[in-house]
Amino acid sequence: MKPTVFIDRQIPAEVEAFIAEHCIIDKWDEKTPMTRQQLLLKMASANGLLTAGAKIDAELIEHAPHLKVVSSISVGYNHFDLEAMRTRGIIGTNTPHVLNDTVADLALALILGTARRVAELDRYVKDGKWKTGDGVKLFGKDVHHAKLGIIGMGRIGEAVARRARFGFDMDVVYYNRSRKPEAEEQLGVRYFELNDLLAYSDFVLLLAPLTPETVKLIGATEFKLMKPSAIFINISRGQTVDEQALIEALEQGTISAAGLDVFEKEPIEADHPFLTMANVLTLPHIGSATSDTRFDMAMLAAQNLVNALTGQVPPNVVDELL
Repeated sequence: MKPTVFIDRQIPAEVEAFIAEHCIIDKWDEKTPMTRQQLLLKMASANGLLTAGAKIDAELIEHAPHLKVVSSISVGYNHFDLEAMRTRGIIGTNTPHVLNDTVADLALALILGTARRVAELDRYVKDGKWKTGDGVKLFGKDVHHAKLGIIGMGRIGEAVARRARFGFDMDVVYYNRSRKPEAEEQLGVRYFELNDLLAYSDFVLLLAPLTPETVKLIGATEFKLMKPSAIFINISRGQTVDEQALIEALEQGTISAAGLDVFEKEPIEADHPFLTMANVLTLPHIGSATSDTRFDMAMLAAQNLVNALTGQVPPNVVDELL
């Protein structure tokens, strides 16, 4: 008998068809997101769950006596309660690697967008404020040949470094839990300790994964180490930054600007100070949001799910659950 899987969101028809070849599908067909209670009810008979961020904790597991695998359409898995899943022997998988280039593209977009004040000056023109002789008030910062510090040199970090070094002749330094000699040789990047990187860089790009050790990794102390002209970019997770410290650093001129794709609370609240700051570029967590990449992520998640339910080893089991 085929295993039963529940899919809590819309996925491409081709991906659903692939899953249907191997599993009985129950899915959420409504246009509005399902509630937590509705998800818990669906877990009663599911052997597998395909999701992209549902909280997998002891409560959900208690409602899912037959659950064997949770496949997440995401790189991050901070929505997994690893201890609760490990206790029940539930496999958790994610979708790394397929989005590296797409997220790296967005990192460069944020660097360029903040440096050249793209969104701010677009609004300036559309509001009818552009006048002859504006001159200096429209100036931005050069990206080419500037110093880029990358915090977290995984595959995405390497993809950003490659674009920065060979596309913009940037001087790239990085901080990571372990050094990457191969990346240093191939990309011409240099390893710096974190504090040295912060003081050296014109652009600081945060790519560290969210772990207990990286919660509020960047706070008031770190911002004070940066140049007053520095631009801070975060495409990791909102919780890796002390948002209040970032607000104060921007308001006080401790740093120059910020480009953010992630926030402590998402969606960001309508009265958040970031939304009134001209020197903050805010995006709605779109790091991997292109049609091609999201299709590839969904298909990889489907393969993870099917493999786990048919006795094969999924290609992307979360390391802590191996």
